[in-house]
Amino acid sequence: MTEMISAKERITQLRLEIERHNHLYYIEAKPELSDFDFDRLLQQLIALERQFPELLTPDSPSQRVGGAITKAFSPVQHRDPMLSLSNTYSTLEVEEFYNRVKKLLLLEGVDEQEMVAELKFDGVAISLLYRDGLLVRGATRGDGRQGDDITANLRTIPTIPLRLNTLAESCEREVEVRGEVFMRKGDFELLNESRPEEDRFANPRNATAGSLKLQDSAEVARRKMCFVAYYLKGLQDESTAHLRRLELLSQLGFFTGDHYRLCQALPQINDYIARWSEERWQLPYETDGVVLKLNDVHFREKLGATAKSPRWAIAYKYPAQQAGTVLHNVIFQVGRLGTITPVAELEPVLLAGSTVSRSTLHNFDEIERLGLMLHDRVIIEKSGEVIPKVVRTISEERPPDAEPILPPSHCPSCGTPLVRPENEVSYSCPNEEECPAQIKGRVLHFASRNAMDIQTLGDSLVEQLVAKDLVKGPADLYFLEEQQLVNLERMGPKSAHNILQALDKSRAKSYEQLLYALGIRHVGRATARELSQACPSIDTLQQATEEQLATVPDIGPVVARSIIDYFSRGSWPDTLEKLRSAGLPLSASEPKKQVNSNFEGLTVLFTGGLERYDRQKAAELVMERGGRVVGSVSKKTSMVVAGSDAGSKLQKALKLGVRVATEEEFEAML
Repeated sequence: MTEMISAKERITQLRLEIERHNHLYYIEAKPELSDFDFDRLLQQLIALERQFPELLTPDSPSQRVGGAITKAFSPVQHRDPMLSLSNTYSTLEVEEFYNRVKKLLLLEGVDEQEMVAELKFDGVAISLLYRDGLLVRGATRGDGRQGDDITANLRTIPTIPLRLNTLAESCEREVEVRGEVFMRKGDFELLNESRPEEDRFANPRNATAGSLKLQDSAEVARRKMCFVAYYLKGLQDESTAHLRRLELLSQLGFFTGDHYRLCQALPQINDYIARWSEERWQLPYETDGVVLKLNDVHFREKLGATAKSPRWAIAYKYPAQQAGTVLHNVIFQVGRLGTITPVAELEPVLLAGSTVSRSTLHNFDEIERLGLMLHDRVIIEKSGEVIPKVVRTISEERPPDAEPILPPSHCPSCGTPLVRPENEVSYSCPNEEECPAQIKGRVLHFASRNAMDIQTLGDSLVEQLVAKDLVKGPADLYFLEEQQLVNLERMGPKSAHNILQALDKSRAKSYEQLLYALGIRHVGRATARELSQACPSIDTLQQATEEQLATVPDIGPVVARSIIDYFSRGSWPDTLEKLRSAGLPLSASEPKKQVNSNFEGLTVLFTGGLERYDRQKAAELVMERGGRVVGSVSKKTSMVVAGSDAGSKLQKALKLGVRVATEEEFEAML
């Protein structure tokens, strides 16, 4: 009994301490503990709760570490629609909005018009439901009326209270809170650094959206995300003003952004927009604009909404940020397939809150299109992207010492003479087997999330493995010994053990994932899926002729030739033997039973951001119903499912007259 009381006191102490450090890290940005020390506290708590399971409660910080795999997300019907806001990039349109609301209020006999200005977080909208102060459900916005239940994933986010600090006297038993899940800049950069280059996210919002739809909540927990609250429903007095609701949200334990302001006239709104145009870059998270909301909640209902947006609110979005700088030099990077990518070395310049000194130039056709020369003055831009790009050269300011940018003649990694394959825009290093940069790229690709998902293999570790000749290809990873790893820089016995455990775990991946992981030129995830069905074992695949491969859906002569070339390499028999000895999946498992024939004979392409499914899950749903998923648009494509921010593939589909469907229409077809 004494032991139980002592454990209860220690558990209470640990929970309070962990939540305090969570607040310091995520809200105050003033961490007092290292990640290692924080993890030690959490492990102490988990160990005690396992020893005394009767002391475990659903609001314990230990419940944020994630758990079982979720096979599917259940649909959730929103009680009130989650509308999106009208966007504008013009302060004149903000003024028009302000005057329009003012006119409507005057018709109601109201001459005061208070607006609350808030920073617009570039995240993913969600809804949280609390009952008796306890989090019982969290859902995505979806189509605004129906979203997905992602409670298990949302529980892992430290700034989402599992239990409200206090259920205010003014609150009902059930409370709904809405807001945005987002990723801080530093956490986003760390996440991207841990991924191979071709698998990196373009910006924090994409990373957040992808993370929330993962089916493994333990992986979600590893990706540090935050939540900002801006909506509260469930008050006994529903006429409570918006500003007061934000204050109540803070009292309940939510982060509300801190920088909101009550504006009583248009000049104050314009001042707020102008101020944060510059100051936002000093914040630890991405904000892409300002949201204006009528403070008087009572009159919001009278103003109403259109089918998609409320008439009492608007989002002003800041235009793309540009800066002028000087192109000092161009260096050349080598990718996993030997492709040479030119990278601009720039005069360091402050752009969108960070100092930029490098930018990719993609290939020499892009250099020619821009008309770039060394020492040119150039304009670079960030438009919601983390990686800046060179937009144009200021040719009228070209200096006398400007020099043409010439392609290299030899590989900067291994010194092999470069080649430029016919009909390709890039130069390549043909030394596939021995080029250190290519070996490193292939190993990182093999370990990436959509391939074998070996999360402990980072960039610097792989670089050491290749430099010390411990790894000459991905298959060599499975024959590493603990002592070899311990001898590497910044590597101890525990880290070495974790790497070997992750490698062992990757043996359970699918044959389809292995085909993608091999890094065969032109074989992406969709093509690997088709190959795994047409050739259900590696032996069948390597024996297939070019003509046989070309008959596989979504595989033409170019891809077929690439596959033949891959298996013709002198190193392939040795690689195959190592893969076999390592116990990797060299054949497909039993195919899934077909659910129905709703997509029989249809080829489907997904583009843009999907709200309810990740791409892999959406593709599985199509295949389970007799359809095929392709990676490029052609006249033979049956349907393109377009999500948010769909780009060139959508435009091509419209041009070719291919049917375009929304995510809701796609779901109805299932």
